[in-house]
Amino acid sequence: MKKIVFILPILCWCSLSLSAQEGEIRFGIQASPSFTWMDTDNADVNRSGTNLGLKLAMLSEYYFRENYAVTSGIGFHFNAGGEMLFEEPGEYWPDSELNPGLDSLAAGAKLRYNLQYVEIPIGLKMRTREFGYVRYFLQPSLVMGFRSQARGNIDGRRFDGSTVGDDGEKINIRQEVSGLNLSWAIGGGIEYTLSGTTSLLAGLNLQFGFTDTTKDSGTYFDSNRGGEARSEDSRAKISGLTFQIGILF
Repeated sequence: MKKIVFILPILCWCSLSLSAQEGEIRFGIQASPSFTWMDTDNADVNRSGTNLGLKLAMLSEYYFRENYAVTSGIGFHFNAGGEMLFEEPGEYWPDSELNPGLDSLAAGAKLRYNLQYVEIPIGLKMRTREFGYVRYFLQPSLVMGFRSQARGNIDGRRFDGSTVGDDGEKINIRQEVSGLNLSWAIGGGIEYTLSGTTSLLAGLNLQFGFTDTTKDSGTYFDSNRGGEARSEDSRAKISGLTFQIGILF
């Protein structure tokens, strides 16, 4: 399945290049700040903070009609993720590179995910005719994210009441994070023509994950059941807001 997901965008990219003689094709670059956060389906695991990140990407657009284009590209999303508050005590991140006993945390621990993805979006761009030097556009898309790095921080106390401190900084949590993150996005903005086909790009993009970011390998102790040990199987999803800034040629 992962091989199919990886090969599909490559085939789409090739088809766009081969079809260039049938319609206009444009390329571009973007450097865009992003804000991401994480939510779960468990009332005892809640959003506690956002991450400020950066997206660097190469873009391509194939216009099969004057104002309609199939879009794709490839890029890096740095520092995606967010911070989550765990209301119950538990043993979290047991498969990460933690010091002995550090995964046994008291109630109220905050775990921050700092993730990096290689992203491949596939979407449809719909734009207006040109008003002076400006066009407006709307762009829904699907995004495939492949985890390239995952680190975490812990802010909390151990079972014995001692503070985690510096031991909870910059932990390798690759084994706690899924390798593939799928999401859908909706964006919009403006293109400002500089000359010919060259234009500046500015807009907002909302992105919502629909696959579980975490591997759920931890255990929590349910206070409503006398401290019974239970699997921490919440589904955590990443959402984000990106301020899209780029240039198209």
